[in-house]
Amino acid sequence: MEYQFQPHERPMMPGSPATPDHPRRRRIGYFLIGTLLALTGGFINGLLAANLPQIQGALGLTNVEGGWITAAYSMTNICMSLLLIKARQQFGIQRFARTVLAALLALNLSQLFVHSYGTELVVRGVSGIVASGLSTLALFYFMQAMPPAARLVGFVLGVGVAQVATPLARVISPALLANGDIQNLFLFEFGLTLACLACVSLLRLPPSERIEAFEPLDFFTFALFAPGMALLCAVLVQGRIVWWSTPWIGVALAGAILLIGTALIVEHNRANPLLNTRWMGTAGVIRFALIAATMRILLSEQSFGAAGLLSVVGMGQEQLVGFFVVVTLASIAGLVAGIAQLNPTRLLEPVMLSCVLIAAASFFDTDASNLTRPVQLYVTQAMISFAAIYFIGPTLMAGIVQAMAKGPSHIVSFSAIFGISQQLGGIGGAALLGSFQVVRERFHSEDIVQSMMATDPLVAQRLQQLSGAYARNLGDPALRQAEGGLLLSQQVAREANILAFNDVFILVGVLATLAFLYLLSRWIYFRRRGETPLAAELAAMQAMRERAAQ
Repeated sequence: MEYQFQPHERPMMPGSPATPDHPRRRRIGYFLIGTLLALTGGFINGLLAANLPQIQGALGLTNVEGGWITAAYSMTNICMSLLLIKARQQFGIQRFARTVLAALLALNLSQLFVHSYGTELVVRGVSGIVASGLSTLALFYFMQAMPPAARLVGFVLGVGVAQVATPLARVISPALLANGDIQNLFLFEFGLTLACLACVSLLRLPPSERIEAFEPLDFFTFALFAPGMALLCAVLVQGRIVWWSTPWIGVALAGAILLIGTALIVEHNRANPLLNTRWMGTAGVIRFALIAATMRILLSEQSFGAAGLLSVVGMGQEQLVGFFVVVTLASIAGLVAGIAQLNPTRLLEPVMLSCVLIAAASFFDTDASNLTRPVQLYVTQAMISFAAIYFIGPTLMAGIVQAMAKGPSHIVSFSAIFGISQQLGGIGGAALLGSFQVVRERFHSEDIVQSMMATDPLVAQRLQQLSGAYARNLGDPALRQAEGGLLLSQQVAREANILAFNDVFILVGVLATLAFLYLLSRWIYFRRRGETPLAAELAAMQAMRERAAQ
């Protein structure tokens, strides 16, 4: 017997679950399962990022090979929303949920028995697809937990809770690897997947409407677009590792431009496009994508800058647990504050505040030295963590409003834009800051070396002190002097790296200030004209709701 939807229960669009009225206990169940799914989806990439050095060591991989593991996840995750939305529309939400979780379970199970570089590449590549599906499932579960007036909050929770998983992964990673065995990491991921599969089976989503969604040209577009985005991800991830002058980097970038450009040309001339290029090319949507990507680039100050600095001064994972506990708590605070102050008529102010927090924290961190320890970064990194989640709500709502005002068919294009901007912003931010840090480290290293003269009494004294550490083990004075010189060069490299990270913090602070000034000019523009941002789109959505009610 086919389920008959009541008018107020009908899904927002085919492929989305219906939205019946649930009793309170069931809403709580949906909320808890949504939290589990979102954290699991976030852990897929968060645990990889936190433990990549350990995985490289266990498998005997170089930095370049480790970079390909990161790239494999980004390559598949970045554009799967294009197909997954239509897959839900054609095959239904329940089949979609079972397929996603079964695929993740199979991947986790294979990791328990097969440890090789090739297997890890395949697992991480498929994990990118699964993570995209898990984030969607989490979003739907959160929406079922919300009352009708607050259903958009489910979107924010679905994305925000997954972001909280990133610092939380670094909190639990030392305990998982306490004995140095990465098998515990794979067991933990396997257990999470079993828990998700059990919970989704116990409390299913309401049924969805199904349609014939796929067209032959969809697969042709995807066959062009996906390899193009994969090449772009490879360039951004590996560029700073093998360096940008490596010949294949240019070839891959050219191939990415050709493939993505051809896919967009095909879509631009379709009657029923997978990507609505005309809407995506409007000024409002371009601004949305640039703001979302810029914020993700700025937030690399924490994932690359602060974490990299603490690594340079000798802090290991075990010593950073308290630091990431603070970061996690600040992220949760940002999520709560973002939801509490979510207002479709005031979307610029929270993003502006996030830019101010990032700029202030970055400038405060520019006085780091070899004596800097995690406790000295608690306040500034808490500010950045708060901003990292606080901006998501208004940014996400701005994109949803623009898409829904044009009709549910634009959700595919919105999902693609948001996913691409976040993924490219994340790896692009690491590429930008990482390359800048390398350049500045070389500059500072040369500057320090040039200022050091063998005839300088201070340099001679430092060499003597460092050589003295080997006095009991090395009887040859020349060999002791050589070892002392090696230690001194290591100290020079450390100091040059610290100065380079300070330059990175300055760069992020300047970029965040420029972003704030741009948003401030937009805010002043609307205030002087007495207009509300997205007023036309909000009016169009209200008109659509009124027509649907009739």
